[in-house]
Amino acid sequence: MIKIGKYEHYKMKINIGSKNKNKIEALREILKDYPDFCSTRVVSMEVSSDISDQPKSLDETIKGAMNRARNAFDDCDYSFGIESGLMNVPETKTGYMDFTCCAIYDGKKFHLGLSSAFEHPKVVMDQIFNNGLDASRAFHAAGLTDDTYIGYSEGIIGLLTKNRLTRKEYTKEAIRTALIHIENKNLY
Repeated sequence: MIKIGKYEHYKMKINIGSKNKNKIEALREILKDYPDFCSTRVVSMEVSSDISDQPKSLDETIKGAMNRARNAFDDCDYSFGIESGLMNVPETKTGYMDFTCCAIYDGKKFHLGLSSAFEHPKVVMDQIFNNGLDASRAFHAAGLTDDTYIGYSEGIIGLLTKNRLTRKEYTKEAIRTALIHIENKNLY
């Protein structure tokens, strides 16, 4: 950011397809680590993922992140879409793990990154698959949290790790791995 008098001027504008404070703050904090993004204005906007409330596959979760990025691309240099969902993982107790995907869109190409993954308790997975709940509501219905919107606070990962890894920090993993493509354009 460059200050001229009382006005602030930014070299770059990035849109993020979310109003979730964890996602927005994760993006803002990560961008400070990258010289090309140190003077960036981040604008959050509510956009549709055009998928179900609880993605249940790797493909659907990636598609949701890409849709969010595409739907947020408006008068900006880059747009970011971040989506959490489930993916099938053999040999796990429930058959699924939760992960986050970050899609960066430059108006022509997508640049993807993923977070680490973790498994939900079986009682939660039963709520998701048998009752059609998203993960936040499933944790609440299973009696594991009083917070019906846990994804907007500490996150499920925060609950399960006793805040050793929060939703914001978990989201940063996906953002950072997607930024590999931007920072190393000559390789991708």
